[in-house]
Amino acid sequence: MKAVCSLACTTRIREEEARVYPFPRFIYLTFPFFFGGWGEYFFLSGASINNSEDDEEEDIVDLAANSLLNKLIRQSLVESTHRVEVLQKDPSSPLYSVKTFEELRLKEELLKGIYAMGFNRPSKIQEMALPMMLAHPPQNLIAQSQSGTGKTAAFILAMLSRVNASELFPQCLCLAPTYELALQTGRVVEQMGRFCIDVEVMYAVRGNQAPRGTDITKQIVIGTPGTVLDWCFKRKVIDLNKIRVFVLDEADVMIDTQGFSDQSIRIQRALQPECQMLLFSATFEDSVWQFAERIIPDPNVIKLRKEELTLNNIRQYYVLCDSRKDKYQALCNIYGGITIGQAIIFCQTRQNAKWLTVEMMQDGHQVSLLSGELTVDQRASIIQRFRDGKEKVLITTNVCARGIDVKQVTVVVNFDLPLNQTGEPDYETYLHRIGRTGRFGKKGIAFNMIEVNKLPFLFKIQDHFNSKIKQLDPDDMDEIEKIEY
Repeated sequence: MKAVCSLACTTRIREEEARVYPFPRFIYLTFPFFFGGWGEYFFLSGASINNSEDDEEEDIVDLAANSLLNKLIRQSLVESTHRVEVLQKDPSSPLYSVKTFEELRLKEELLKGIYAMGFNRPSKIQEMALPMMLAHPPQNLIAQSQSGTGKTAAFILAMLSRVNASELFPQCLCLAPTYELALQTGRVVEQMGRFCIDVEVMYAVRGNQAPRGTDITKQIVIGTPGTVLDWCFKRKVIDLNKIRVFVLDEADVMIDTQGFSDQSIRIQRALQPECQMLLFSATFEDSVWQFAERIIPDPNVIKLRKEELTLNNIRQYYVLCDSRKDKYQALCNIYGGITIGQAIIFCQTRQNAKWLTVEMMQDGHQVSLLSGELTVDQRASIIQRFRDGKEKVLITTNVCARGIDVKQVTVVVNFDLPLNQTGEPDYETYLHRIGRTGRFGKKGIAFNMIEVNKLPFLFKIQDHFNSKIKQLDPDDMDEIEKIEY
């Protein structure tokens, strides 16, 4: 299995340029282990450490970056608690599912690749999806699946199953919304196809040239919609009539990027009717569903029942404060009064997150900072260290509000109350923030640090969820010590 791409150097340069160093140098030198292994690098780099105007702003959640982040931190399958719903194209046909990969009658080299990757049995979504994806004649599929449930491995298995290594032209085409996601998918192809002799991957992404008249002899092409469109219609180096499997990954991210949905539809319309078409999305809002129905004809559909986050098993408190210094003092009192396993502290701006990180580190706490200005690789490293228990406190902006499951988290702190762009309470973000601590059937605690003028917003949140938020006096250590999990 080979990959054809001279982009490693480009990737390193992009990552170097993207790095930021928000703290004074003495912090990195004194506490290098708090930065997920980046401390020495930060200190030696000599990079600028001045706070920028951007620090005053909230971190905007980047769907593509979050998707890549979840792929990086979920290297093994996670057990999904969602119920799988299957809507068949032909409701009268029998519904098959598998419990082992052997039941799929795969080529021996593919089975070896699957087991070498550490997959012992199909995940919940793979049990239902793989029989459809590997059926003869091929069937189209629209599937909802989060990162970590085996979705990428499933569609790559379908591509590798239908490739003829002796035919030297593109036979499988996979669209991804970003350069980084395309490369990440390609790495999985290379891993799973390591025993597939003479099957090769080509990346249709920016920086990888395919001059007009070039013969592409690689069987699998993975790329972004704009570059693939250019290669197909302008440079004419990919013959869409010969594509057997078409995969559109991360559809919810795709339609969030201007122009990508139209480009994807134009590519799809040039495919032959017998081409197998597979679409995957983490969410299925109306806009995603409308796009999926336009681009995938006569599909089978696999949907996941929405996870019901609840506040029932989370005790919520609020503390009235006059300033962020007051908030920090209240936080210190809480830490002095109860035993905390691991905690996530949410701030609304990068500036507050940086300030709080420095304060806690100087007081001897094991702290990590996660914000949108870090590269995705850096974020993944920090989250993994937090999961491994190397840091006890993760301070973050909204980039971490969803999708990151750490079972040891017992306390969540809203250092700032989440507000939307209109200045009103952001109910969904509040739910996902404090939902970090009440998952997996455990009880959790959430503390809200509230300025007096923000108290009406807290009451709106309380009414919205019909959930009691109790006031806590941070100077009453007896009351704090009574708090139990």
